[in-house]
Amino acid sequence: MAQNKGWGGRFVVEDMAPEDIVTPEDFTEEQVMIGEAARAFLEGEIRPRDAEIEALDYTLTVELMRKAGELGLLGADVPEAYGGLGLDKVSSTLLAETLAEASSFALSVGAHVGIGTLPIVFFGSTEQKSRYLPELAAGKKIAAYCLTEPASGSDALGARTTARLNPEGTHYVLNGSKLYITNSGFADLFIVYAKVNGDHFTAFIVERGSPGFSIGPEEHKMGIKGSSTCPIFFDDTPVPVANVLGEVGKGHIIAFNILNIGRFKLAAGCVGGAKEAVGLAAKYASGRKQFGRPIASFPLIGAKLADMNIAAYVTESMVYRTAGWIDEMLQATESRDGETGAGESGARAAKAISEYALECSINKVFATEALDYVADEAVQIHGGYGYIKDYKVERIYRDSRINRIFEGTNEINRMLIPGTLMKKALKGELPLLRKARALQAELLQPMPLPSFDAPLGKETYRIGQAKRTFLAVGGLAVQRYGLALEQQQEVLCLLADMMIQTFAMESAALRTRKMLQRAGAAGAESAASARTRNAVDMTVVFVQEAMERIERYAKTALSALETGDALQTQLAVLKKLMRAPLDDTVALKRSIAARVIRGQQYTL
Repeated sequence: MAQNKGWGGRFVVEDMAPEDIVTPEDFTEEQVMIGEAARAFLEGEIRPRDAEIEALDYTLTVELMRKAGELGLLGADVPEAYGGLGLDKVSSTLLAETLAEASSFALSVGAHVGIGTLPIVFFGSTEQKSRYLPELAAGKKIAAYCLTEPASGSDALGARTTARLNPEGTHYVLNGSKLYITNSGFADLFIVYAKVNGDHFTAFIVERGSPGFSIGPEEHKMGIKGSSTCPIFFDDTPVPVANVLGEVGKGHIIAFNILNIGRFKLAAGCVGGAKEAVGLAAKYASGRKQFGRPIASFPLIGAKLADMNIAAYVTESMVYRTAGWIDEMLQATESRDGETGAGESGARAAKAISEYALECSINKVFATEALDYVADEAVQIHGGYGYIKDYKVERIYRDSRINRIFEGTNEINRMLIPGTLMKKALKGELPLLRKARALQAELLQPMPLPSFDAPLGKETYRIGQAKRTFLAVGGLAVQRYGLALEQQQEVLCLLADMMIQTFAMESAALRTRKMLQRAGAAGAESAASARTRNAVDMTVVFVQEAMERIERYAKTALSALETGDALQTQLAVLKKLMRAPLDDTVALKRSIAARVIRGQQYTL
């Protein structure tokens, strides 16, 4: 992958080359082996005991997490110096994707290795890392993350849990409660946020068994029933000063950056869930007969399978593109770890993660909604059987719903996407405003269509037009509202959706273009060429349909920003930006569906 100083948000204003991204086709032999190890653990240890896990057996879950730790499946993100494997983010993303089929157990693992362990990895002192990380990586201790409170969900900084230093200066005394804490029923270690003296938002490492620390009853949930979710309470709970994580008053830096990684890892899990649902639906449709033939032979069922497969392909493309970028930033940080203390290293890690905060939110929103769509269609294909617990799609459907709430609701993330972009622009990190101003004159000029001779040339052109559309509408919104734009949540949401669709289109197109380059070198009759044909078909369909969505979002936003003749002028410009030859997506989806049905699984 080409070196860069950070692409965060730049996809809106700059075009990129296929070599600028990481794709699943770039996996190394070692990464493939990591995925295979996770798959073997899933098949050998998890599937045979699936019903017991789903019944919320604490002892079994802990036992299996210990085994996962022994195999190294919990130490991917922990540095080797502290007992982990110190793997790259592409590898840990592949682990999260593969283990997603473990349903509730995957959530228990994800909460432990992600939001539970990473705060110490990135922000812990040398003593804290040495004390806790080896046992966390080995699964000898289980971690939980405690941010949400009864009165503060999306408003994390509105926490009411307090911490006061005791007269001796040896401990902070915590009082308050936390809600919906994953792994709380059996966790040994809790990352807890509280306000020192009721004001300074701070992170603490709290050990199970601390005086005054108690766990409430299990919540009765719609889905993810095999994971533990309880409230926790602090009643004058003493926490050693040495267990302050990071700095007093700087807990927001930890919370927000860990949430970024949490959002990204959640998206990775959604990739695995979507692929599994595609496979289950394809197998069922191939075996279920109605009117004397398999329902997979009916075009409307085929169209569903094609759309599901496309959603999984695009989500996968987005997730690994982002993983590669995060890797690049973190590797640059880790190469300087020996220069300064743990605190400064953590600050650099925070900066590296925050570079792609915008993309983490985009991944989270798109992936969770894509999985919901795929799960819903999988149930529909199963018909009445999809509503019965004997069929796993019923569970996938229930389990998937929480993802749009986890790690910041999708509404909050939609607000963050354009907001983060504007902050980067105002800091001079992106030429957003300059590009938007330059575009105004360009839009008034004739816009003849170019020739589309190169493979995916039309799709590449349309992605560029999508970026211009966003800049045009976004620039108009800034002119109309200025700083008050942050109060226009409907317009911000439309801008966010335009960015999400643009990032999704570009991720799929760049991946497919990279495959085309390789397939050309391998020869037209190779297996790689056959896979690439499917990828091209999926990319063409997705780009055409995404552009239709972007046009709809833009029209709605323009109608909120302008009236009368000014609105008609803007709509005329939009029409020019959207102009391009259309493909027969019905025929393309039939080809995609035939491949999915033939393979009876997610098919590339």
